[in-house]
Amino acid sequence: MEAELNSIKKIARLAGLLYLIWVMTGMYGIMYVPSKTIVEGDAVATAQKILANELIFRSGILNDLISLTIGVFLLMALYQLFKQVNELQAKLMVILLMMTFPVVFIMDAFNITSLMLFKGEVLKTFEIGQRQDLAMLFLKMNEYGAITLEMFWGLWLLPFGLLVYASGFIPRVLGLFLFVNGITYIIHCLTHLLLPHYQELVFKFAMPLWILGEISIMLWLIIKGVKNNIPVHEFK
Repeated sequence: MEAELNSIKKIARLAGLLYLIWVMTGMYGIMYVPSKTIVEGDAVATAQKILANELIFRSGILNDLISLTIGVFLLMALYQLFKQVNELQAKLMVILLMMTFPVVFIMDAFNITSLMLFKGEVLKTFEIGQRQDLAMLFLKMNEYGAITLEMFWGLWLLPFGLLVYASGFIPRVLGLFLFVNGITYIIHCLTHLLLPHYQELVFKFAMPLWILGEISIMLWLIIKGVKNNIPVHEFK
C-alpha cells in the first residue's frame, strides 16, 4: 500500500515538474520573444528588429516545439493521476488541450513564412514594403490564432478543476482556482473577439486569477504531490 501511495506521489510530482517547464516555455514564447522582435503596427521597425534578433525569433519556433512535447508528457502524467477519479473527465481534459497543438504548428509556419519574407527569400519580385506588409499580416494572423487558443486553454482547465475538486488527494480549493482560471480564459478570449476595446480591462482582472489557478496547482504537485493522510483505496 505504501509503495502504491509513493508511486502516485511520484506521478504527481512529475506532473508538477512538467507543468513548471511547460509554463516557463509558454512565458518565453508569449512574453520574451515578442518583446525582442515585434513592434506593434510598424512593419519596417518589426522587420529590422526581427532581422537583428533572428536567433531569438527562431528560438521562439523551437520553443513552441519543445512546449508541445512537454505538453504531451504533462497530459500523460495528469491522465495517469486522475483517471481513477473520473476517466471520462480525464479524457476530456486531455482532448481539449491536445486540440490546440495542431494550431501551434500552423502558427509556427506563419512565423517561418514571415521571416522568409523579411529576409527577401521569397516573392523577390515584390517591393520590399509589400513583403514587409505581407509578413506583418502573417504575424497578425499568428496573434489572432493565439487569442482563439485561449478558448481551449480555458476549456481544458474546467475538467481539470473538477478532477482536482473531486479527487480527495489534492485540496478542493485548488480545483476551484483552476475552474475560475478556465472561465477567465474563456471570458478574455470572447472579449477580445467581440469587444476588443475592453480587452485590456478584462486582462487586468484576469491575470491574477490565471496566476492563482495554474501556479497554485503546479506548486502543490511539485512540493506536496498528494496528501499523506489519504487512504490508498482513494486511488483505485
